Amino acid sequence: MNEVDNQMSFLAHLEELRWRIVKSVIAILVFAIVVWFFKEWIIQNIFISMTKPSFVSFRFMCEYLGICLEEIPIKFQSNKVGSQFSTALLMSFVGGFIVSFPFVFSQLWGFVKPGLRVNEKKEVSGITFFVSVLFLFGVIFGYLVVAPLCIQFFGIFSLSAEFENIWMIASFMSLIISSVIFTGLLFLLPIVVYILTKIGILNAPFLRKYRKHSIVGVLILSALITPPDFISQVIVSIPIILLYEVGILISARVERKRLKAELKK
Repeated sequence: MNEVDNQMSFLAHLEELRWRIVKSVIAILVFAIVVWFFKEWIIQNIFISMTKPSFVSFRFMCEYLGICLEEIPIKFQSNKVGSQFSTALLMSFVGGFIVSFPFVFSQLWGFVKPGLRVNEKKEVSGITFFVSVLFLFGVIFGYLVVAPLCIQFFGIFSLSAEFENIWMIASFMSLIISSVIFTGLLFLLPIVVYILTKIGILNAPFLRKYRKHSIVGVLILSALITPPDFISQVIVSIPIILLYEVGILISARVERKRLKAELKK
C-alpha cells in the first residue's frame, strides 16, 4: 500500500470516528431533551426526594437496619443569575449520557472492534452488554447508597444549633451527580482488569499479592466518596472489594486461556 492509500485509509478512519461521535452526541442530546421536558418531576422525585425520610434507601434502613431518620433539615437557595437554568442543563445532559451510555459505548466499540483479530473478537464478544450492565448497576448503587449517605450525613451535621444548612442548588445536584457517575465508572473495574491482563500489564498473582494493599486503598477511597463514618465506608467498600475479587477471577481465566493457546503452538 503506497503513501496515498495509507493517507486515504487514515482519513477514512477519521471520517468513521467523526460520524460515530456525531451519532453519540445526537443520542445524548435526544435523551437530554426528554429529561429537560420532565425536569420538574425529576427534580422533585429523584433529587429532592433524597432529603425525605420516605426515600427508598432510608425506608430500607429504618425497616431492616433499625436506623430511622427524621426530616433532614435542608433548605435550598439559588443566589446566582442563571444558576437554576445551568443546573437544569447539567442534569439534562448527565441524564442523557446515562440513558444513552449503552449506545455511546457501542459506537466507540464499533470503531475499535475491526482492528482486533478474529480470536480477540470472540474473547470480547458481549462486551457492550457487560460494560453497560456494570455501569448501570454502578449508577444505581451510587444513587441508592452513596449519594443518600452523603446527603443524610451532611444534611444532619451541624457545628451549632445556630447554623442552618442552606445549600446551593448547584452544589446539591453536583454532589448527587458526581457520586452517581463516579460509582458507575468504578463498577467497570472488572473490565479494566480484563483489558490490562490481556495486554500483559496485570496478572492474577500480582492482584492476589497486593490484595491487602488494595483493601486498604478501597477503604481510603470509600472514605473519600462517603461521609466519615464507619458504617457508610463499610457499605460502600463491600461491593468494591467484591469487584476486585471478580477482577482476580477474570485475570486468572485470561491467563489460563493464554497458557492453553501457547501449549497448542
